[in-house]
Amino acid sequence: MFRIMKFPVAAMLLAAPICLAQAQTTSMGGMKMAPATAEMSTVPDVGAMAPDFTAQGASMSGTHEVSLKALRGQVVVLAFYPLDRSSGCTHEMEKFRDEFSTIFGSGATVLPISEDSVASHVGWARDAKFPFTLVSDTKGEIAGQYGSMMTGRPYASRTVFVIGKDGKVTYRNMKFGALDQHAYDDLSAAVAKAKAE
Repeated sequence: MFRIMKFPVAAMLLAAPICLAQAQTTSMGGMKMAPATAEMSTVPDVGAMAPDFTAQGASMSGTHEVSLKALRGQVVVLAFYPLDRSSGCTHEMEKFRDEFSTIFGSGATVLPISEDSVASHVGWARDAKFPFTLVSDTKGEIAGQYGSMMTGRPYASRTVFVIGKDGKVTYRNMKFGALDQHAYDDLSAAVAKAKAE
């Protein structure tokens, strides 16, 4: 009995990494689909028009309305993140602040977006002296338009989109690494490319 059970257990252990990898993607007609945790069907493709939105934003100076359509003609960076003042989000936003000229330079509008309230954004923007506007998406509607909601959780995923002057998506990163320098380097290159077009 022991010998009979030994092989299946070993086989299951060997197969586990393969099963886990396959669980991250599903196949439909031989075509690999997105991880089950992401709403990839709603993610705008590079080259597609970025979904428009109007929402309340907050900066050091207070609150104001933000409209993506009104920013046409500028390069816009949308940075979805889970939660104000959490460790990863703080690192990301402070890096955006401290290295703003290196990552974005002049001529780019940076709009970090989360489900936090406008009041929360105002307090954080003032405390941290952010040189950009934090957008409040309390119902997750904007994140939903960009496939950036965590499945089963009331938070946005950490994703980044660069939108060109013509309003089209020029770059997207659906798993932006807040602690990954390569992610910031790639973003900086994408912003520079969009500004040059």
